[in-house]
Amino acid sequence: MTLTPSRDAGPLIPRNRSIHPVPYDPDYKTSVTRAPNLPLLSMESTPSEETGPRFGHARLGPLDNNLILNWTRGAAPAVGERILVHGRVLDENARPVPQTLVEIWQANAGGRYRHVKDSYFAPLDPNFGGCGRTLTDDEGRYQFLTIRPGAYPWPNRGNDWRPMHIHVSVFGHSFGQRLITQLYFEGDPLIAHCPIAATIKDRSALDRLVAPLDFSMSRPLDYLAYKFDIVLRGRRQTMFENKLEGM
Repeated sequence: MTLTPSRDAGPLIPRNRSIHPVPYDPDYKTSVTRAPNLPLLSMESTPSEETGPRFGHARLGPLDNNLILNWTRGAAPAVGERILVHGRVLDENARPVPQTLVEIWQANAGGRYRHVKDSYFAPLDPNFGGCGRTLTDDEGRYQFLTIRPGAYPWPNRGNDWRPMHIHVSVFGHSFGQRLITQLYFEGDPLIAHCPIAATIKDRSALDRLVAPLDFSMSRPLDYLAYKFDIVLRGRRQTMFENKLEGM
């Protein structure tokens, strides 16, 4: 299932599973044990999935979309290269999807997450929490001021590294409507060597997860900007990773 592109609540629309990343890929080691052994089932959506409740839309603070300052509430900035990530949430007909909750989470500039199980050698930044959220405006626009996340090694094959990336979550009209994906950065050579990215066999689909530089939104002597539009459905849709049927 996927987010309903209309501004009105309604039945969830099944996704085309054939265009999603393959669930089983031996080069992505953990997919071997995670991949389903039985055919997936598509079930009709329930009223709670179609109509509510909404989650987190009414509890946003002024720094929630500023990851440079939101962990310390402005007392001290996060360390790293400052960047602006922005874009629009759109349906397949390029219509904006307003008042949609967009959340992100990421590693710090050294490639380490603020998580108890992250044991990478890079130090934690005491002034960086690594997560943020915002609502799209009436034109479907969103933006986050953050730092460029670092690449990091992961125990897959002998020497695999994750490219620089930001995890992105988009909520729909209700708690049961959520899509998750990853944003990569233009020019990162590690994308071509990443087993997770390689589960997307269609190169054009993978390219839609790569945010290009946007100098029109960059601020001189301050930060570069990257534009990442999120398309919910259609031929130009963004690839989503949470379940093959979308929701």
